[in-house]
Amino acid sequence: MSDKLRIMKEKVKILNEAAKAYYQENREVMPNIEYDRLYDELLELEKETGIVLSNSPTIHVGYELVSDLPKEVHERTMLSLDKTKDVGALKDWLGNQTGLLSWKLDGLTIVLTYSDGKLIKAVTRGNGEVGEVITNNARVFANLPLTVSFQGDLVLRGEAVIRYSDFYKINQEIEDVGAKYKNPRNLCSGSVRQLNNRITAERNVNYFAFSVLRADGLDFHNSRQTQMEWLRSQGFEIVDYKKVDSASLEEAVAWFADHITESDLPSDGLVLTLDDVAYGESLGATAKFPRDSIAFKWRDEIKETQLLEIEWSASRTGLINPIAIFEPVELEGTTVSRASVHNLSILEGLELGIGDTIEVYKANMIIPQVSGNLTRSGKVAIPEHCPACEHDTVIMQESGVKTLYCPNDECPAKHIKSFAHFVSRDAMGIDGLSEATVEKLIDKGLVREYADIFHVDRYQQDITAMEGFGEKSFRNLVDSVNKARKTNPIRLLYSLGIPNVGLSNAKNICKNFNYDWAEIQNADYDQLIQINGIGDVMAKAYVNYFREERNQFIVGDLLQELEFEEQAASVSASVQIFEGLTFVITGAVERFKNRNEMKETIESLGGKTTDSVTSKTNYLINNDNLSGSTKNKKAKELGVSIITEEQLLDWINNNMRPAN
Repeated sequence: MSDKLRIMKEKVKILNEAAKAYYQENREVMPNIEYDRLYDELLELEKETGIVLSNSPTIHVGYELVSDLPKEVHERTMLSLDKTKDVGALKDWLGNQTGLLSWKLDGLTIVLTYSDGKLIKAVTRGNGEVGEVITNNARVFANLPLTVSFQGDLVLRGEAVIRYSDFYKINQEIEDVGAKYKNPRNLCSGSVRQLNNRITAERNVNYFAFSVLRADGLDFHNSRQTQMEWLRSQGFEIVDYKKVDSASLEEAVAWFADHITESDLPSDGLVLTLDDVAYGESLGATAKFPRDSIAFKWRDEIKETQLLEIEWSASRTGLINPIAIFEPVELEGTTVSRASVHNLSILEGLELGIGDTIEVYKANMIIPQVSGNLTRSGKVAIPEHCPACEHDTVIMQESGVKTLYCPNDECPAKHIKSFAHFVSRDAMGIDGLSEATVEKLIDKGLVREYADIFHVDRYQQDITAMEGFGEKSFRNLVDSVNKARKTNPIRLLYSLGIPNVGLSNAKNICKNFNYDWAEIQNADYDQLIQINGIGDVMAKAYVNYFREERNQFIVGDLLQELEFEEQAASVSASVQIFEGLTFVITGAVERFKNRNEMKETIESLGGKTTDSVTSKTNYLINNDNLSGSTKNKKAKELGVSIITEEQLLDWINNNMRPAN
């Protein structure tokens, strides 16, 4: 008994730490399949010994909250679901009842309250008893009705999720996170619990209703299905479901299994709920599970294969993540040959070594994962140098998780945006090099500086093996790169990303120096300050850029790859309606892609942009011109006009110079 008790304590500790990292800190310290295996083993030991430890995850629901959002006690405790992986057990559970079988969406359960037809409150599941109030964030969910036709008090539950398509897109674009999100649920958790709901709105969170807790005065005829369809009639999206009995259940499970790979919604199984509401409520609940519903977890298809290598992928945050490359295997109908190992803790826990026989599966039938290692040679060496820049790496440990990190501030992997700018349309104009593709090339160490892009033809095997690439796309990329070799000084200057040197300023500078690159590169402060649109700050940044030895090497290497086309000395310019005017931009932009685009537009029309409001400022652009921001206050003190984007665009569209 003492050995079993010791093993139980170890499993409880491991499971609680993993659950806390996943649910509370948005980190992943072990694969889901490993967590489920340990959980099931603990459950068996508890049944066998008759002992359940006070901190066992089999009796506790959720964890303590750590954010600054307001807390609220739930009207009804939110329990988790019992689960099975056996269709036969699912049929036995249903018996002679009818039920609703639906996706078990993998997001955040949220309780909504409506009164007089208006959304008045949204609370997360939290620890099941106490949740966080996120009403302001719920108001910006992409598909949530803020008003409904029902005028009584309504309380319902549903799941907030982020679609896979949005997850992949957001993961490429977000820079204000410590690392890429591991899955849509982690991203959704962080998005729903933001203190600034502008961020929530940008994440495209969707809400799917699945049960009515209270709807004053309504009779749903004791049917869960009637509840669901009524929710649909009120404007809520509901989870896809099928009404089943024991005879049709197996066929319905098979239907969901066939459709999971094409579904854009993250799910981690199915939920079977009794249609008879009164009967379900009469069954009551255990300390942890309600008895009117049960979860069905996919029986993971696990294949053995051989580990060929560990690829180390550098990221813009400095993290260097291990990726397992293995002999291709068929999983859930597709060929799989690689899977993220996430961090050093998981890598070391699996004791991976090249040539090991490993077990792989698809988490939720979607995301490839390494679930086990049968040979455990532990021979994988941790790289001492970053694959992107060759700087010495460091191992960091935070909250019990070890990660590999590149501390080099100049690591190209940390400057993905600058590389993306370099190849963009108005810069070098290299088609086929999206930001995501550039990031992959840098991750693999194929590109370390701008000039390396012009030698991608050397890496045909590496690039054609990348996801989304084949022989044709590789050849198109090489052709596009070679086409970009013929360029002009304007494109090159703009592509370098010198602070505040937008396209219009690049044009003005090049024109001023008759498109002679030697003169452009060696321009001094006094020369630059005489050029229309070039101010003190920009001139200093420009001179400092070309003085830096590293930048001289970068530009020098580029010049060896490029051929300048003949450039006419007289370039027709747009009517300079903003010539002599100084603008400051503050607050969020709505009509322009970002502030830089607005800034470049102003400068292309002869205007100047600065960061601070002074007596020399002509206009402050702020869509919220009534806000109490520092810049608004300063503008009002100095008598500077505050305008909106609409006013600016009106001047531009009508080719009209402002009055002052």
